[in-house]
Amino acid sequence: MTSLTLALLPGRYAVAQLPAGSALPEWWPNTGMRHAGWTDDELSLVCKEAHVPRDVRCQRDWCMFKLQGPFDFALTGILKAVLDPLAAAGIGIFALSTYDTDYVLVQALRLDEALSALRDAGHRIGA
Repeated sequence: MTSLTLALLPGRYAVAQLPAGSALPEWWPNTGMRHAGWTDDELSLVCKEAHVPRDVRCQRDWCMFKLQGPFDFALTGILKAVLDPLAAAGIGIFALSTYDTDYVLVQALRLDEALSALRDAGHRIGA
């Protein structure tokens, strides 16, 4: 098993959904960790939950781990090494990837369990 270093990013995040074909909304932040993904079916947005208006469809209260990369594209099993212990503990996730690394979100109410599962699997958690 691969031992990784993960950073627990500060704050709480939301995963929001807008209709297909939507542009980035006016409330979209221009700093900090944020991620937008367009498909033919939807626009999915991830950002600090304080930015997301109450009337927007979303799930709030996520905590975000950043896998300390960068990771070469040829490496295999990086994300799996984090997801397997979380799945074994029955913890649902939301994952996203960038060019250099991966991010894994867990619901805040399961954060302590997630930290234990990840540490028990040999991963290091920093801030």
